[in-house]
Amino acid sequence: MLIYNVTINVENDVREQWVHWMKTEHMPAVIATGYFTESKLYKVLVSEEQGTTYSAQYSCNNYENLAQYKLHSAPQLQKEASDKFGGKFSAFRTSLELI
Repeated sequence: MLIYNVTINVENDVREQWVHWMKTEHMPAVIATGYFTESKLYKVLVSEEQGTTYSAQYSCNNYENLAQYKLHSAPQLQKEASDKFGGKFSAFRTSLELI
């Protein structure tokens, strides 16, 4: 099993709107691509001077699904996030393998 982890720091003035959008629109859209089996959203428990950090985690069965998602679906979904919240968040992505 693989986890596609997206760590996002969101500015506090849009935090509640962003969390709602993630849970009701973005994460369901990622699951609807068919490449992932499950999604979870976590708040990262660290003290930060600016913004709030979250971890969005998507489970998939194999590397091929993850590669296909990155190639075919991720660019459009990431663009939608930038169009809606551009300049109000930063994100980095990591892939994790369950051992």
